[in-house]
Amino acid sequence: MKLKEILELLIKGKISIQEAEQKIRLLALEEIENKVKMDLGREMRRDVPEIIWAEYKDDETLRKTIIKTVEKTGKAIISNIKTEQIPIINSLKEKYEVRMSLSKRVAVIKNKNHAKAEKRGKVGIVAAGTADIPLADEVRFIAEELGCETVTIYDAGIAALHRTISAAKKMIEEDVDVIVAVAGMEGALPSVIASLVNVPVIGLPASIGYGPGGNGTAALMSMLQACSPGLLVVNVDNSIGAAISAVLIAYRAVRTKSKQVET
Repeated sequence: MKLKEILELLIKGKISIQEAEQKIRLLALEEIENKVKMDLGREMRRDVPEIIWAEYKDDETLRKTIIKTVEKTGKAIISNIKTEQIPIINSLKEKYEVRMSLSKRVAVIKNKNHAKAEKRGKVGIVAAGTADIPLADEVRFIAEELGCETVTIYDAGIAALHRTISAAKKMIEEDVDVIVAVAGMEGALPSVIASLVNVPVIGLPASIGYGPGGNGTAALMSMLQACSPGLLVVNVDNSIGAAISAVLIAYRAVRTKSKQVET
């Protein structure tokens, strides 16, 4: 339950001040067997919820963490799911609504009657090659779950520069608030996109390539050394970091536009 919902119940007289105080306290930390301390109040503070990192959690801890989070907040977002952990996610389908990204590394599990996120902001996502699509889809998956409209363009790498320019034009036409550009190899796509648009661009280096830079280091270094101003960079394969950053920028853009309309 969100803080806004608690306050609405209080205003309508459906709960007492004492009950409201208790529910607000429940938005703090929740501990699972002295292994996991969940920050259930993060969405109240930051507009985005805590995301459960599945990797390195044993099966039972992961399952209990997901269930507890859904019970307390209505939904759970899980990242870095390993192949052997997918059965745990699937086992919850009878009780909850379960959706997974194309890569199967990210999932959303929520109560079947959980309200959809309020629509606000538009995030553009551009992927350099088809190998980058799973990572780009994780960004799309998270951004849409958190209420943002998305515009996706895939296979727009600089090997055929006209495709990159076309992608930038499309993002301008769609009036996106922020762009996430995903690229492996030499990672030049975000720099080129940033040179063509007037919104923040988030570079997401992918561990796609060969040779010494095949693990994404070449793309990361290229993006960090980019001369196009307005380019922000997250770590290799950090789709969650890119998505959350893009969502927060989009949220802020919507609030700014609303204030301008009011005045």
